[in-house]
Amino acid sequence: MIGTEIDWSAFWSPVRLSLQVALLSSIIAGVLGIAVAWQMSRRSFRGKIVLETVFMLPLVLPPTVVGFLLLVLLGRKSLLGQWIEDIFSAPVIFSWWAAVIASVVVAFPLIYQTMKSGFSGIDKDLEDAGRSIGANEWQVFRYISLPLAGRALMTAFILGFARALGEFGATLMIAGNIPGKTQTVPTAIYVAVDSGNQTMAWAWTVSIIIISFVMLLLTRQPNQEKA
Repeated sequence: MIGTEIDWSAFWSPVRLSLQVALLSSIIAGVLGIAVAWQMSRRSFRGKIVLETVFMLPLVLPPTVVGFLLLVLLGRKSLLGQWIEDIFSAPVIFSWWAAVIASVVVAFPLIYQTMKSGFSGIDKDLEDAGRSIGANEWQVFRYISLPLAGRALMTAFILGFARALGEFGATLMIAGNIPGKTQTVPTAIYVAVDSGNQTMAWAWTVSIIIISFVMLLLTRQPNQEKA
């Protein structure tokens, strides 16, 4: 039956969970992205292209493939899944953390590539100047490279947040669609459409469009100010 009214109590739970998952996963992927992008932009070694290709794979693989691989890696029959269950006394599969892991994996390539471009665009002479006056590598990174790449890092974080917010396939595979626990906006929209509740489907669709629009607008604002 097609819904005619918005059930606000049911509406907010997926929105809140999606925002929480997107925020935490973009922070985790952002920290990993900074560390990896910095190293990859400064070093050359055999197999670098292959390693970078591995980093970018989740960007082009179907989300269900990513979800299946995570399911195999983190499932209760895997060594890693058993180890996590022994430590936390609960499986990671079909939990809130499973949604975070899925979002980290799919958001990381976008964050990594954006951050690497930011670090690669830094004038190396400025970093060398810092080293010449006695700064160590951490100080060069902290006080020279990081501020100069700040705009790219912020853009990477926002794009990663938006990507994590819209993640569907991998999340459904390893986190499921448990209302109030793992149901995010994309999975809620799927269920609403499948059950014929167009009103709720439209409400969630509009909400995620607005949030995504605002996040993408923020990435363009510095460029507009510069222009």
